[in-house]
Amino acid sequence: PSTHLTEAKQKRAVVVTARVHPGETNSSYMMRGFINFITGASPDAKVLRDNFVFKIVPMLNPDGVIVGNYRSSLAARDLNRNYKNPIKDAYPSIWSVKAMIRRMLTEREVVSTVIYTDTVVR
Repeated sequence: PSTHLTEAKQKRAVVVTARVHPGETNSSYMMRGFINFITGASPDAKVLRDNFVFKIVPMLNPDGVIVGNYRSSLAARDLNRNYKNPIKDAYPSIWSVKAMIRRMLTEREVVSTVIYTDTVVR
């Protein structure tokens, strides 16, 4: 862990999200594995934690998951199609993640590679 606030602010940030589409259940397993790894005791995980701040959103669309939708939110909207200009009331989770990233960009560098765990890796 960082011992000083200035040291902590120098760390770059990594944003990891999952489950924008409720039917992509495999992403929950991927996210669980990632969280278990990054919070674990392995030397590699420690190096990553020492050098980066991780912001993890394990489920972007919990309402859609709860009601059993495959691609849409509770309001029947496909959240994955509205990252560019999300409306706060229509796409609150996407709007909030983007707001978090914008806020983080004022505090630290955010790694430009976006990690989505919604796809199957074979």
